[in-house]
Amino acid sequence: MSYDLDKGAHSVYSLYYHFIQVVKYRREVFVNDELVDFLKTKVREIADRFSVEVVSIECDRDHFHMLFKGTPVLRITEFVNAVKTITSREIQRRFPEVKKVLWKGKMWSPSYFLATSGQVTLPVMMKYVESQEAKRTESV
Repeated sequence: MSYDLDKGAHSVYSLYYHFIQVVKYRREVFVNDELVDFLKTKVREIADRFSVEVVSIECDRDHFHMLFKGTPVLRITEFVNAVKTITSREIQRRFPEVKKVLWKGKMWSPSYFLATSGQVTLPVMMKYVESQEAKRTESV
């Protein structure tokens, strides 16, 4: 098994996350390229402040998906809340026409999807972990 590993002062890690944020009531906000590009730029700026690497970010008309790499000390809820708060405020400031589409000025649904995303599948990882006992007992 081979990983693309990152290193800290006292750790070696590989932490990838898949994040999905939906516009409240699935309102179709991301209908032009300029707004989508602005969202992507803002998210990357916020990520830089949290030492997060955005691997990929793409939008549909009413939500966006982001794959990002974090560190073991990343405060994920603070990062997600910063993304939601800052992008909502800045998008509505830069694109005031969006307010006409939103419900009471609320940009994002309060809930979101977040999953860890490793470089191997869960069944492969389970098989690898379970194989360690066999290795240990072979060497005794």
